Amino acid sequence: MASRPGILTDWPWTPLGNFKYVVLLPWVVHSTYSFLMNDKKERDLSTFSILPLLVSRMIHNQIWITLSRYRTAKGNNRIVDKGIEFDQVDRERNWDDQILFNGILYYLASYTLNGASYLPIWRTDGVVMMILLHALVVEFLYYWLHRALHHHYLYSRYHSHHHSSVVTEPITSVIHPFAEHISYFTLFAIPKLTTVFTGTASIAAMGGYLFYIDFMNNMGHCNFELIPKWIFDIFPPLKYILYTPTFHSLHHTQFRTNYSLFMPFYDYIYGTIDQSSDQIYESALKREEESPDVVHLTHLTTPESIYHMQFGFAALASEPHSSKWYLWLMWPVTLWSMVLTWVYGRTFTVERNRFNKLRLQTWSIPKYSAQYILQWQKEAINRVIEKTILDAERKGAKVVTLGLMNQGEELNIYGGLYVKKNPKLRVKVVDGSSLAVAIILNSISKGATQVLLKGKLTKVAYALAFTLCQNGTQVATMYEEEYAKLKKSFNTKSESNLIVSKSCSQMVWLVDDGLTKEEQMKAPKGTSFIPYSQFPPKKYRKDCSYHYTPGMLTPTSLENLHSCENWLPRRVMSAWRIAGIIHALEGWNEHECGFTMLNIDKVWHATLEHGFQPLTAPTKS
Repeated sequence: MASRPGILTDWPWTPLGNFKYVVLLPWVVHSTYSFLMNDKKERDLSTFSILPLLVSRMIHNQIWITLSRYRTAKGNNRIVDKGIEFDQVDRERNWDDQILFNGILYYLASYTLNGASYLPIWRTDGVVMMILLHALVVEFLYYWLHRALHHHYLYSRYHSHHHSSVVTEPITSVIHPFAEHISYFTLFAIPKLTTVFTGTASIAAMGGYLFYIDFMNNMGHCNFELIPKWIFDIFPPLKYILYTPTFHSLHHTQFRTNYSLFMPFYDYIYGTIDQSSDQIYESALKREEESPDVVHLTHLTTPESIYHMQFGFAALASEPHSSKWYLWLMWPVTLWSMVLTWVYGRTFTVERNRFNKLRLQTWSIPKYSAQYILQWQKEAINRVIEKTILDAERKGAKVVTLGLMNQGEELNIYGGLYVKKNPKLRVKVVDGSSLAVAIILNSISKGATQVLLKGKLTKVAYALAFTLCQNGTQVATMYEEEYAKLKKSFNTKSESNLIVSKSCSQMVWLVDDGLTKEEQMKAPKGTSFIPYSQFPPKKYRKDCSYHYTPGMLTPTSLENLHSCENWLPRRVMSAWRIAGIIHALEGWNEHECGFTMLNIDKVWHATLEHGFQPLTAPTKS
């Protein structure tokens, strides 16, 4: 919102929420029906093309969002070296409103204006006219409209909403109040309406002009420099008719300079050019890929998880992972992305953060959870993980943490395999098990005298059972085989607190993601299910509480956090990811992998001292 919202700030269809596209439905149905049912000579291709044009604009914008987030995460050619937060994602999530608005006006024009329908595919005179009108009229009027919007009256009521995003993303370009969009559409309609009224309009001119506007808007707000300097060296006057991402980024950081739309010559004419434009442009081109201090290594989970990543759909990435019905409609894209990840086969950067001068990055292996279960895939996965650890070391990383299924006893002995194969490894491999145990121990209510351990006996499960028994809490298992394995690892002092129970009467269950519905139904009402695995169990009980997988709230000083880590809430990180940050901050010179555990109390207190806070509220089904 603007600091003092004016009239026509909200879009008319805001109350409709996700159903806002129904306002286009009558026109879409009518134009499609008419095109399909009319004789070939009577078909209006231009009106029928409006819907594909709107869809293509959405795809075009999404490509820019994905490219920008990927490039700015890597760091090379980044312009503004700051992060964005969840409030910006929320403010910019309805970027499709302007496409919907444009669609309504296109349909209205097509059905009401003479010459706006039954357009030819191409007319050269119309294309030339549109180019000249944009350069000589639209650019000039936009410059003065933009300067007017920076007057304190209009700025506080409208344009400040756009400038709330100091660090821009491509789609920041269209984030304006409704009234402001009306003025922009009126401006951009000048070339279009002129060609319509002069009978020179064509489908190519209309579609091409929209593509040009979207391309330049997205490029100017992408926050990484992509226009090479040699273009301006070959043809110096180009700098007056083609702006760069750096040029417009300076407008968002300096506010009172670089007002031009896409052609900077009016800023040169009226003396509002930022004098540092060329210098910052060249600096951005020279900026190299950022070297991380801590790398968190994750992987894809379900086929749809690609949309929940930072460079997928921003709105989905900013919420905990959950199934969305409409993603099934995108199965061709999903299938294509799966094929691409299989062919690509290289780790890619997903996220970049900064905390207490530490440079943090999240890297993802292009493997899905299902592949980790396949025996014949394990060797290939281990090769990728090992190569990634060595790459992180070459880039100067101090710590690599293994997230999700990248650590496992059967896969790589909780990461110990890589240390064994590379005994001179300088980067520390951390599996985060000590912090995971500490979080779970502090999640169990103080009055609990008995817990049920229900799930696979992993490194974390063994440590939990041992620590709880040592502290005087009774740990129950349901099977003699599990009891025998646990007892074998205990000392005589604590083994008396380990029991076999068939009643399932315990009110605290320590579980993994394999907990079935039948097993959950045996729990008494009010049971707390506390997962010790990286994946959460499915929720079947409404009368029981489910804790999140081990994680903690991050300090507010942790920058550029604007996506959720899998199914965890906003600004919550998994124990496995936090563990690497603490390891680097404390300068611990040892690996935490294989069967090695760090001192649990020491890790817990160090984590709290650095500002991470426990989660308190479990969730219901």
